[in-house]
Amino acid sequence: MKNTIITIDLATSVFELAIATPQYRITQRRRLDRDTFRQFIHEQAPALLVMEACGSAHHWGRLFREWGHEVLLLPAQYVRPYRRRNKTDRTDCEALLEAYRCEGIKPVAVKSVEQQELQQMHRLREQWKRTKVARMNFLRGVFREQGIPLPASDREALREANLHVEQLSLLSLYMLRPLMQELETLETHMAELEQQIIHATRQNETVANLQTIPGIGLLTSTALVAAVGKAEQFQSARQFASWLGITPRESSSGNRRFLGSITKQGSTYLRTLLIHGARSALVAAKRQAKSGKPLARLQEWAVKLEQRSGHNKTAVALANKLARIVWACWKSGKPYQAGYCPA
Repeated sequence: MKNTIITIDLATSVFELAIATPQYRITQRRRLDRDTFRQFIHEQAPALLVMEACGSAHHWGRLFREWGHEVLLLPAQYVRPYRRRNKTDRTDCEALLEAYRCEGIKPVAVKSVEQQELQQMHRLREQWKRTKVARMNFLRGVFREQGIPLPASDREALREANLHVEQLSLLSLYMLRPLMQELETLETHMAELEQQIIHATRQNETVANLQTIPGIGLLTSTALVAAVGKAEQFQSARQFASWLGITPRESSSGNRRFLGSITKQGSTYLRTLLIHGARSALVAAKRQAKSGKPLARLQEWAVKLEQRSGHNKTAVALANKLARIVWACWKSGKPYQAGYCPA
């Protein structure tokens, strides 16, 4: 441990610091502006800096490590219970110190610039996708009220809308032309962004290995690499699946053990990608079984479970398996072997 522990409540322009001894006794407090804060940390002897994992924490973490300090980022949701009475910058620093004392709280890994850029690409694509869904739903509603149902496929729906738009009134025509152009623009932007993601991860061996796993494609593999960084920060495959929120919620006491639905902790985006990928892998396995082709061990397990538990529950269970396979392939640095199926 460093000789000094400094807990920092990050902000845009005003930074609160609490400087403590290795015995967790606060000896000094500082309230600094941005420039003075940078200079103060730069002039400090190597120390342990504890911060919440917030928007600017990764930037400061990278900078402080370059200056020789040890950086620890704690999840904000686990720091909050240690804050006493009112929320102030001062009590936030005290809460960080108390949370650091708890060995059960696992720190957040400091992300690299490349990880953050990749994550921002995914977030931008997701925003465009939501906008596209909203615009398409509006377009479908307008045509439905005019007695023209559009196909389920977005691409076919847009093509049909272009064919029938002249049948609408002049007012509707003026309203829908910009909307349809926006939909085409969003589709183009999303396709171009996916190409940028491919280009940014072309040399990434981890991304290539993860894409050998059934149900894991470009978006899922790159999103996992951007969010996690290194698989070594998880001790086991189950811990990784638990971090993603696709393990059962437990409510146990004494000799009674109850496992409910999944916890839904962690990133909703990552969990959604995994479950959608599992649905695709399950459909492919069922199609392969129907054609009489031999199934891999994982596919056979999924098809049998689907017969007992239904499609949706099986998709979530398969996503759990895929998460464990992801961790195993990631940590070993090897591509997926078709016969592998974790317990």
